[in-house]
Amino acid sequence: MGKKGKREKKGKGAEKTAAKMERKVSRRAKKEEEDLEALIAEFQSLDAKKTQVIESSCPPPSPRLNGSLSAHPEKDELILFGGEYFNGQKTYLYNELYVYNIRKNSWSKVEIPNPPPRRCAHQAAVVPTAGGQLWIFGGEFASPNGEQFYHYKDLWVLHLATKTWEQIKASGGPSGRSGHRMVACKRQLIVFGGFHESARDYIYYNDVYAFNLDSFTWSKLAPSGIGPAPRSGCQMATTPEGSIIIYGGYSKQRVKKDVDKGTLHTDMFLLKTEGAGKEEDKWAWSRLNPSGVKPTPRSGFSVAIGPNNCSLLFGGVHDEEEEESIEGDFFNDMYFYDIGKNRWFPGQLKGPKSEKRKRRRGREAEAEGARDEEMEKQPPQGPVEIVKEVVAEDGTVMTIKQVISGAAEEKERSESEEEDGALGQQVEPCPRSNAMLAVKHGVLYVYGGMFEVGDRQFTLSDLYSIDLHKMEEWKVLVEMDLKAQEWLEESESDEEDDDMEGAEGGEEEEESSEEESEDEGGEEQHPSVQPDEKHADYLSRTEQYWIKLARSNMGPDAKEKKVVKVAHAMAKTFYEDSV
Repeated sequence: MGKKGKREKKGKGAEKTAAKMERKVSRRAKKEEEDLEALIAEFQSLDAKKTQVIESSCPPPSPRLNGSLSAHPEKDELILFGGEYFNGQKTYLYNELYVYNIRKNSWSKVEIPNPPPRRCAHQAAVVPTAGGQLWIFGGEFASPNGEQFYHYKDLWVLHLATKTWEQIKASGGPSGRSGHRMVACKRQLIVFGGFHESARDYIYYNDVYAFNLDSFTWSKLAPSGIGPAPRSGCQMATTPEGSIIIYGGYSKQRVKKDVDKGTLHTDMFLLKTEGAGKEEDKWAWSRLNPSGVKPTPRSGFSVAIGPNNCSLLFGGVHDEEEEESIEGDFFNDMYFYDIGKNRWFPGQLKGPKSEKRKRRRGREAEAEGARDEEMEKQPPQGPVEIVKEVVAEDGTVMTIKQVISGAAEEKERSESEEEDGALGQQVEPCPRSNAMLAVKHGVLYVYGGMFEVGDRQFTLSDLYSIDLHKMEEWKVLVEMDLKAQEWLEESESDEEDDDMEGAEGGEEEEESSEEESEDEGGEEQHPSVQPDEKHADYLSRTEQYWIKLARSNMGPDAKEKKVVKVAHAMAKTFYEDSV
């Protein structure tokens, strides 16, 4: 066999291996997904009871990450949908719809009948058709303990003018996934990448699908050339010519049994149509080698399209893997990619303009001009790390690392010294990952996200804005007190593990024993034993799922009676929170 034949055979072998792996993941995930489908169906039955649109003023939404924030195409509004929250014991998923009025700086909650099921890590895209449409695809639903996942492959559209949800049922679309990216490009929705994860296996994707907004049909693209490796959480942007840009992302692969190796991608690709749009079904990948100051490697960054033909990247995290732990450095910096010039550059604040500064600049114009010319000749300075500490209410010391470019740090320091502290401490979002971004009238809005300190996660609900044309200063629209963060160290389902391993702190041990004694003493009145009619109906349909979940947490040696008791308590708590 010739070399060409061997290469073709090798290529086909790789395709077969990938297909085999995908089928294996699909089989193992099917059982888990069937368990979670019962919970999703229950939530949908509760949503189905809503028969009319109810819009009401409300406080800012609760803390969350991995939701979607979209700019209304015709109104000065931002639309927040979905997301997740974890308090140390339990994972909460949302399908709430909030609207932020930019001019009034106020929030309203919009309850619309038959919404998409609760989810996070989905994608949203807005098109201006018929008064505006918000398209939602994919995402995931997680079990309360965050160990089992259901990945959606459904497509929904919210008609903004009529405030109605509609599920679009079209065959031939992408498989269930989350962490993918989706953009509106001309009259199509383009979906790239993502991942599917079950309790034992996972798979990352690099496939590309297009949904036609006129014919409502899916098609899988088969671009020529060498494209990106499978990944999730990348940057995806469109060019004015209708091409697609992919940057970065994250993936992992199993190097040996129970050992995974993560990869932070920093490469960049262009996906463009061939034939100047006349043959829109033919696409080609090509590698991009941008100039300028590129973002430092990271995952969990957020992206948006800014003015002046630029896409932007904000925040993220770089995880440093050690033998038994992972420490993350979180970011709150911004990078811009100039699509026309194929160039990266960091977003640097210029500071607010004041009369004092204007007079100073007038006196020192010549000196500053000379200094600027000298700085331009010098090579770009490396990033500078700034460390801040925040003490939480429970005494936890949070060390927050911020990485900014050397030039920005030097400029900020010199201006601060010249103003003699008149400006005070500059306001800015704290470092975070998985925040939600939207741009309206050239203003960037950053909502929520999370950061970690050791094993503790802080989920945010603050809202910041910055004018991307001026780049002068961040504005705080919604503040959040980090010291008031809820974090629960232990749960009732961990009691068996606590008995075997022992308590680390006396106060936690005392609280745990008090809770256990209360459960034992009040067993006859326990709601899980004497549930109301609706709860009993819910329990009868999902009991096996909760028992399985409790057993997996408590271990194989746990007594059946206690497993059932814990399962009922978990079901009751989850049911009450849902209602």
